[in-house]
Amino acid sequence: MAVGKEIRTQINSINNTRKITSAMELVAASKMRKAQDRMLVSQPYAQKVRAVIGHLANANVEFKHSYLQEREVKRVGYIVVSTDRGLCGGLNVNLFKAVSLHAAELEQQGIQTQVCAIGSKGTGFFKARGFDVVASITHVGEQPAVADLIGGVKVMIDDFESGKIDQLHVVYNQFVNTMVQKPKIDQILPLKPADDESNRSYAWDYLYEPDAESLLNGLLSRFLEAQVYQGVVENGACEQASRMMAMKNATENAGDMIDNLKLEYNKARQAAITQEISEIVGGAAAVQ
Repeated sequence: MAVGKEIRTQINSINNTRKITSAMELVAASKMRKAQDRMLVSQPYAQKVRAVIGHLANANVEFKHSYLQEREVKRVGYIVVSTDRGLCGGLNVNLFKAVSLHAAELEQQGIQTQVCAIGSKGTGFFKARGFDVVASITHVGEQPAVADLIGGVKVMIDDFESGKIDQLHVVYNQFVNTMVQKPKIDQILPLKPADDESNRSYAWDYLYEPDAESLLNGLLSRFLEAQVYQGVVENGACEQASRMMAMKNATENAGDMIDNLKLEYNKARQAAITQEISEIVGGAAAVQ
């Protein structure tokens, strides 16, 4: 019964795969909780810094930082946060598609683009698609540190300060919930004024000590680091959530395949038994 043996081999192979995907689902669920904790811990600081910077953009300061000044857009930079590993569903694909569409719209207007890729998947994708990848950061790990990101991010910031690029966006997956992760393209340079209702009611202004220039230089640098770091930790939570769901679906699909193969095996076994009975009956009739 050669057919039955092949089916049994397939069932055993898929069953082994199901055990692996089930274990990976549990591991991803555990890592997702830790990644969510990191994301939630960093959110208040990133949001508060963004609010302060938004108010500064509207303030009547004696020193106007270059990060706050709009200029004609001829070249746009992207800091794209992706994953180092796969097996996380369509998380990276959806992110890369959003960046590609955004860049294509800019190119139709004659605006050039360049990329700083965070994550091995992003580095490989954008280089293969012919994007101008000026910096890449890989293997940041599951517990990323700001120090690991500064090198590549500084390349983009220096390009903005020198006028090589006129806008800078950070692109990452936004964690909505365990089931939903959405690609987000967030402009961080030049800084946008705050658009909340409280800001519209009166003009914001601050007193600076020792002076506006030295204070803003430090504050704006911390802001950029905070926004990129927040994107990295949020994308990390999305990665684990997406991997958990992908492994859950893979486990369920493996179970369905095993059920179908068992049904096919039983049919083949019944057909073989029926054939053997027919041969026995035919042989007995021939002897008589």
